[in-house]
This record gives sequence, structure tokens and C-alpha cells, in this order.
Amino acid sequence: MRVRLLGTGSADGWPQAFCRCESCAAQRAGGVIRVPTSALVDDVLLIDGNADSPGAATRAGGDLAEVRHLLVSHAHVDHLAPQLLLFRSWVDDGPLDVIGPAAVLDACRPWVAPDAPVRWVEVHAGDAIDLGTHRVRVLPANHRVMAPGDAVLYDVTARDGGRLLWGCDTGPWDDAWVRAVAEADYDVVVLEETFGLATDVSDGHLHLESFAELVAALRGVGAVNDSTDVVAVHLSHHNPPETELRARLAVVGARPGRDGEAFSTADRA
Repeated sequence: MRVRLLGTGSADGWPQAFCRCESCAAQRAGGVIRVPTSALVDDVLLIDGNADSPGAATRAGGDLAEVRHLLVSHAHVDHLAPQLLLFRSWVDDGPLDVIGPAAVLDACRPWVAPDAPVRWVEVHAGDAIDLGTHRVRVLPANHRVMAPGDAVLYDVTARDGGRLLWGCDTGPWDDAWVRAVAEADYDVVVLEETFGLATDVSDGHLHLESFAELVAALRGVGAVNDSTDVVAVHLSHHNPPETELRARLAVVGARPGRDGEAFSTADRA
């Protein structure tokens, strides 16, 4: 499985364009710029494609031309940009799967011609679907747009090898959710860590403490092991500057993701 992180920032990015706090200033000075989080898997599966994703793919030296499956966790604007379906149709009339909760599909349908070869796949936690060379298991998320259950997470397994947990967006997990991924032995866990040092903003996202607790819980059931690449994403200016953030995450065997970085699960030790 090949993974390209197109963005690793929160909805407002990091640094936040309207902010001059110490964290944002340090990121600017270090040239570390993060746009909202999304990823491209094996060139064909775009996860949480947002308005920044096309430009991010281009800046990374790639493109989205082979995308055949759009996998969306929920309908917040930093995870869903339905206009991408229109832009794609101008150059590519090949088949496309659009997968996500009902609100995602409702937002996307007006951007697609009635006769377009688009397959709409509504999903709920507990579902499992086959998408070409990938098997996707739908997991619950401690997050919501308007109502419980309208946000999900994804467990993606490639037929040729490699397993990815897409954990963005979510707050802390219930114990039952952790047990449900026991022995998953993920190669990569892409997990949100939005609120950094701020512990009192919202329980619909993770901060450094709750991120560490969830990673520890996943280790405890064999979902995360010593060779799992645990990547923190959806990072905001509530986090400390890059050097301190990297050190704090390293304590729990994780690291911050970088916009544009690419890696393969074949590299797993």
C-alpha cells in the first residue's frame, strides 16, 4: 500500500492564516505549512478530498488522475469538497465510487450529471465494502456534523498487502470500539491530534493527552505494534511548535505527518 499525505492540518490549517500566536509564528519561520488533512492511497483511493487536495497533489509532484474511489468520513468542509466531482468530470468520465455517510452523498449529488457513471455508496459503522483492490471496514467516530452516526472512520486493507486505519476526525473511543480492532496489526495508523495542549475545547477531537491514551489502548489490543507507523494529522495551532510536538509524540511512538510525504507499507520493519 502506497500512501501520500496531501494535507496534515486542521480545518483552518497550521499556521492559521488569521493568527500570529507563538505556534503559528514558529511554523511560518520554519516553513512548515499544513493544509487540511487528506490522503491518496495507491493512486486510486482519495480519502477526505477537500478543496486543497488537488493543489496539494500537484505540489507533491503528482495528480489525482487515477482516482476511482472517493472515501469521505463526514460532511464537514475540510473533509468534503463536492465541487471536485465537477472539476474531475471536465477531463475524466470514467467510473467513480463516492462513499460516505448519507449527508456526504446528499452534498455531492448536485455536482454530478444524472447520467454520470458514479456509484453512490452510503455507509454506516459496521459496514464492509469492496472497492476494487481494497477492502474497507467502516468504524464509528466520536464526532458529528449534525447527528450521531453521521461521521465514520475507515479501516482499509489492500489486496496486495498493507492495512491502514484512517482515524480522522474523532474524539476518544469507547472501550468496545477499541476491542473491535483487536489484533488488527495495522501497518499505518493515521490519527487526528487536533487540540494539542488545549484539553477543554471539544470532546469531538483528540488532544495530546487523549491521543496518547488512544494509542496506548490500541497497543493494548494488538491493533498497534512496535513497527506500526503512527502518524498524527489534523494538526492545529493549539499544538506546540514542530520540534516540541515531535518530541511529545515520540514518547508514545508516534510522529507528526508532513504535507506531501509519501510512504509505503512495504517499508514496515
